[in-house]
Amino acid sequence: MADYILEMKNIIKEFSGVRALDNVNLQIERGEIHGLCGENGAGKSTLMNVLSGLYPYGTYDGDIIYNGDTCQFKNLRDSEDKGIVIIHQELALSPYLSVKENIFLGNEQAKHGVIDWDITEKKTVNLLKTVGLHVSPNTLVSQIGVGQQQLVEIAKAFSRSVKLLILDEPTAALNEEESANLLDLIREFKKQGITSIIISHKLNEIVNVADRITIIRDGRTIETLNQGEISEDRIIRGMVGRELTNRFPDHHPNIGEIHFEVKDWVVHHPIDSSKVVDQIDEMNIRKGEIVGIAGLMGAGRTEFAMSVFGHSYGSNISGHVYKDGQEISVKDVATAIDNGLAYVSEDRKAVGLNLLMDIRENTSIASLNKISHHGIIDKDEEIRSAEKFRDKMSTKASSINQNVGSLSGGNQQKVVLSKWLMTEPDILFLDEPTRGIDVGAKYEIYTLIEEMAASGKSICIISSELPEIIGMCDRIYTMNNGRFTGEVLRKDATQERLMSLMTMEGKRVLA
Repeated sequence: MADYILEMKNIIKEFSGVRALDNVNLQIERGEIHGLCGENGAGKSTLMNVLSGLYPYGTYDGDIIYNGDTCQFKNLRDSEDKGIVIIHQELALSPYLSVKENIFLGNEQAKHGVIDWDITEKKTVNLLKTVGLHVSPNTLVSQIGVGQQQLVEIAKAFSRSVKLLILDEPTAALNEEESANLLDLIREFKKQGITSIIISHKLNEIVNVADRITIIRDGRTIETLNQGEISEDRIIRGMVGRELTNRFPDHHPNIGEIHFEVKDWVVHHPIDSSKVVDQIDEMNIRKGEIVGIAGLMGAGRTEFAMSVFGHSYGSNISGHVYKDGQEISVKDVATAIDNGLAYVSEDRKAVGLNLLMDIRENTSIASLNKISHHGIIDKDEEIRSAEKFRDKMSTKASSINQNVGSLSGGNQQKVVLSKWLMTEPDILFLDEPTRGIDVGAKYEIYTLIEEMAASGKSICIISSELPEIIGMCDRIYTMNNGRFTGEVLRKDATQERLMSLMTMEGKRVLA
């Protein structure tokens, strides 16, 4: 008979009369790595928020049985006291506190009401060894990368004697090397007897690391797969309710003349003046072409795109930008938009959207001049425009008045795309356009990108997922240490070839 550390029975959770969880059942065996899969909005995070006490007892129906006891968690501390710790996709760290301060925030090591910093530091050193993070306990969190911050969150979980570790999209912001290291760490935790639940849209990672997988669709439990049954195709079929034979839409490019060029581009860091983009001699995109930029974390991909888009990153920027052979100004965001550029940020929640505003307001915010008369917004026109893009994008929401903070990740991304498409751009930079989005929503986004290219727009995709770059792009630039190191046509692109160029030092090689 299976030894279950956790059973969630007939969990029902409603929001304003909408049933987000409909009699969901979940059984987690002690010491296993259990994958939780489903499309955005399927109810995965809601279920984990019920388990952790973020949605307290009394706000849902059903039972949580942990270590054989029926639990009624009223808050996060109640679940953490039992050894259940959840790490959310958006890391809950303070950038202006040190690593040790973050790890023990809310769990201070104190004597007689005074923090004992010696004990705090010693415990931090041991915790950092446990998670394989080699930084000083006194380092500010703002001074370390996203992958290292993820390890700080895990160290924080271990400071609370974790027995059941829940990771919500733990590798969404990590490159392939960092993701592999994190998955190896989770396997090591298993050897120590720690049970893990992983929510992820990276199905290849789930297949490789999970002992069993539970699939949720539309707030209901569909099935639990054992190791011999697990495959990406089987998971996708359970998630979307049908076969998804192609991950990418049919590609029939109609590529025209060079539409957009960047030459002799140099960007310095805004604080220490070091070169972040180091003399990119030439980058171009043709009409109807989808160009990719592939590089490891820190290669300078985002910094390049943001600096071109109205100097929204960097200092002492030099170089030239051309559109249809004529040099244009991109000295600020407004000028860049006026010249037909748009940039979809990799961080939709912090930069791409105002989470306190609704779909209508977020859609129109970059195009107020198009719906205003004499400086006054035409509300009727704003509503028509928002409704048009909601229909075009098939955004799932109760209405355009729904707050974007309540939407799933895939639908939030559709609102970001709507915002920039409303500006009617000719050149569109898409930075990690499908980060944290399920396979079904990814396909919808890919189809929209193909449609934009087919209409003659010039598209640049920046992505850490090499299959996405290879599957979508007509031509690919590789980048390392602020330089373009290679240029590969779609027909010649392989993950091995791109990775080799992404780690190459020096100037561009035509592959």
